[in-house]
Amino acid sequence: MQNTSRANAVGRTVRFPRISSSTLMGYAFVMPLMLWLAATILYPLIASISLSTQDIKFIGTTGEYVGLDNYSRVLESPRFVEALQRSAIWVVGNAIVQTILAFATALTLKQRFTGNRVARIWIILSWIVPTVVVVIIWRWLLSASGIVNYLLVNLGIIDEPIGFFSTGNRALASVILINAWRWFPFNAVIFLAALQRIPQELYEAASVDGATTLRKFFHITLPSLQPVLFVMGLIGTLMSFNVFDVIYLLTGGGPSGATTTLPVLIYETAFKRYRLSQAAAMSVITGVILLTFAMLFIRFLSPPSDTDEE
Repeated sequence: MQNTSRANAVGRTVRFPRISSSTLMGYAFVMPLMLWLAATILYPLIASISLSTQDIKFIGTTGEYVGLDNYSRVLESPRFVEALQRSAIWVVGNAIVQTILAFATALTLKQRFTGNRVARIWIILSWIVPTVVVVIIWRWLLSASGIVNYLLVNLGIIDEPIGFFSTGNRALASVILINAWRWFPFNAVIFLAALQRIPQELYEAASVDGATTLRKFFHITLPSLQPVLFVMGLIGTLMSFNVFDVIYLLTGGGPSGATTTLPVLIYETAFKRYRLSQAAAMSVITGVILLTFAMLFIRFLSPPSDTDEE
């Protein structure tokens, strides 16, 4: 019996699963993109981790291996902790303002009124304007002699012009509002597309049952927008956290570091304080924080799929 089983085992040929031509074609199309992502994301990430374990101050110079010293210095730095807290305030502030403005705009544009199509086109204008132009416009509007202060003084709301960028709280609030004004049209367009996909029959049936507008919103509109809100919440948070240009061009991180978020602090550490390895350590820590947030967000806030409901 043993000899027979051995003979059968030797006689068998190992058969590998056949790969169809369509699968190979799919791999051929995807491979250039994967190689591009590896060259532009994976390699810089590995280089940043390697750089963070060395003591390099200037680009192009060599340094000795220091292990995790840069990480300990960064985590013990009060500036890093303050910048992290400020980044959290920045993200939450942008999320609240952008969501309210985008949702209100989408609900308005969904209604039928004269000039609706023109409004849908012009609402995206602030998003396509270059960042430098946005900064110039808002610095002029919010200056001491700008239109905003002029209107507030002439309407009797304030006695003297306000320095919107002169104090820490005002500067941070002003930058949040400007960035929210820049990005809310993009979110409004996405919300509008999602609202238009909700079947009108649901609202009609709710009206027959005597549901109020508020009950329709919480029982029909909001549940139907869960997948969109989930995606926008995740992507919007990650994008807001990494915003650098608007903050740096408006305030440069000031006054007195009141608007210095983590991206601004990383830039200053690398190219103003000439601590390239510490900046790399900050970048790696920031990446870990964002990755952890994304995993927790997907784990606990992911909307139920059709298979889960079944």
